[in-house]
Amino acid sequence: MGNMTFPQALLEKALKAGDKVALREKDYGIWNEYTYKDYYEQVKAFALGLAKLGFQRGDKLAIIGDNRPEWVFSELAAQSLGGVSVGIYQESLPHEMSYIIDNCDAVFVVVEDQEQVDKMLEIEHEIPKVKKMIYYDDRGMRNYRHEKLMYFKEVQEIGERFAKEAPNYFENEVKKGSYDDTAILSYTSGTTGNPKGTMLSYRNLFEMAKHLSEIDPLDENDEYLSFLPLAWIGEQMMTLSMAFHNSIIVNFPEEPSTVLENLREIGPHVMFSPPRIYEDMLSKFQVRIQDASWLKRKLYEWCKPIGEKVAEAHFQKKEPSFGTKLLFKLADYLIFSAIRDHFGLLRIKRAYTGGAPLGPDVFRFFHSIGVNIKSIYGQTEVAGIAFVHRDGDIKLDSVGIPIPGTEVKISDEGEILIKSPSVCQGYYKNEESTKKTIENGWLHTGDAGFLDEEGHLYVIDRLKDVIRLQSGEMFSPQFIENKLKFSPYIKEAVAIGRDRPYVVAIINIDMANVGRWAEKNQIVYTTYSDLSAKPEVLALIQEEVNEINKTLPEKARVKKFVLLYKELDADDEELTRTKKVRRQFVAMKYASLIEGMYSSSEQINVEGTIKYRDGKEQTIKTTLQVVSMGEGEGAA
Repeated sequence: MGNMTFPQALLEKALKAGDKVALREKDYGIWNEYTYKDYYEQVKAFALGLAKLGFQRGDKLAIIGDNRPEWVFSELAAQSLGGVSVGIYQESLPHEMSYIIDNCDAVFVVVEDQEQVDKMLEIEHEIPKVKKMIYYDDRGMRNYRHEKLMYFKEVQEIGERFAKEAPNYFENEVKKGSYDDTAILSYTSGTTGNPKGTMLSYRNLFEMAKHLSEIDPLDENDEYLSFLPLAWIGEQMMTLSMAFHNSIIVNFPEEPSTVLENLREIGPHVMFSPPRIYEDMLSKFQVRIQDASWLKRKLYEWCKPIGEKVAEAHFQKKEPSFGTKLLFKLADYLIFSAIRDHFGLLRIKRAYTGGAPLGPDVFRFFHSIGVNIKSIYGQTEVAGIAFVHRDGDIKLDSVGIPIPGTEVKISDEGEILIKSPSVCQGYYKNEESTKKTIENGWLHTGDAGFLDEEGHLYVIDRLKDVIRLQSGEMFSPQFIENKLKFSPYIKEAVAIGRDRPYVVAIINIDMANVGRWAEKNQIVYTTYSDLSAKPEVLALIQEEVNEINKTLPEKARVKKFVLLYKELDADDEELTRTKKVRRQFVAMKYASLIEGMYSSSEQINVEGTIKYRDGKEQTIKTTLQVVSMGEGEGAA
């Protein structure tokens, strides 16, 4: 795209390829299309409406909502006027929203629907800089009367009238944009404290897209489904940076709940998501194959080793034998293509995973059925991607090699340092953190890792999270947790062991899969808490942990675990909005539970509070069973 801003890229595409489909959204069961010309007109009308309402160069526009065309229209409208867009996770609680809106100095906020409007009105007194709150889904909004509230289309109508008064205003404003202007403030996940606003320029975002596309080219007919929060840098990277650079078609699902169904309808050529999505796919498949007919199970059991053999050959950079290739084609025809089709991955060229490590077993499964899944490594501070697996050069435990233009080195402390054109401009209104994080152009990632002789990067864990047992051995809690989460019955796990004699774990069961198992075994239950306390479920998870322990180094094996009475939840501040465990918070919140696991107690009395979205709280008093693994079952 040359040295352009996003709005300049849109203007060029509208002029040169105005009739090409740029976006699609499923609404009321119909896929509605927006060409580049439609895209441009929508952005122009909204931008001019904002301008008429007082939005100026340098102003901030916050956006909260599900993935919709209006989300990107709003972002590009603000950027067209020289402003900066700030994405906020749609699941954010009111106090989380007020912190970011106030911290970024937003003067306008665009929200999706009645739910988000209610949250905004609740925190109105905490965000005095906000002049207008604009919503784009008007269902349930008929009786809302507030001087700051406006409907999205109403703002566009103001813009259309302004266009007649000043026909060249919009194009002139777009042309003023510079490649080094700040495009977005992308807030970090806040695993250790308040989120920080990472300032990313068009240069940062486009250079990453250019360099990634050199390795993994896409063409203008390729499809992509945008379903992860647009507040996350990973989704910004695909829906805007890569989409503008490669002219791919971006599709928006009907609802968050229909993502897997819409994925099957679209059959995207490229996909990017954190490990949780792939783990969920595999988990559901494992349960479904168990419930399948005898013939289908036998067929899969015959095909599975063939797929694994081909996958293993690729991992070792060897060519499978002619006979193995022939058998794989047969297995693909009989079952693998049907599995990929069921997942919506039949046309996939490459599926990226990042944000956290994907377990080697999940990797092997997808490659064995013919899905080219590849790890990426990056951070918000480096516009999403800095490392990626190359096709045909995949090492299960690595995150690949640097994309062109990226330099890497490992500090004396073992920290990964990155230098590239995509390293951010710094943190908004936080000079102290900026100086700590970026020194002489090198980004200090905070992650521990090492490079092998072929240049592959291996990420161990966050430097501050690495477990060092009393005996001196060091382990990555993420590595242990990913092994545990490979079980279809375990949804989340937190491994603990820093300065302790052995490793223990707090485990969340997978309600859907364990519930299905319980029904099959005629075990009656009511709630999540009830199900997780059943002796049969404890025995089931003990068996799973026992099997997983066999694959772990002896000192890293889980010696004791408890099944938590509730799921870890971002609303309870136990997870970030990108579903990463906030370890320090969890360690503090469940300190007595952790101490109990390191005592001789077999039961621990706990009292916990569950927060609901409406602000109500419920206190739960219960007794948790400490499950100890026997000497042959993973004791350290």
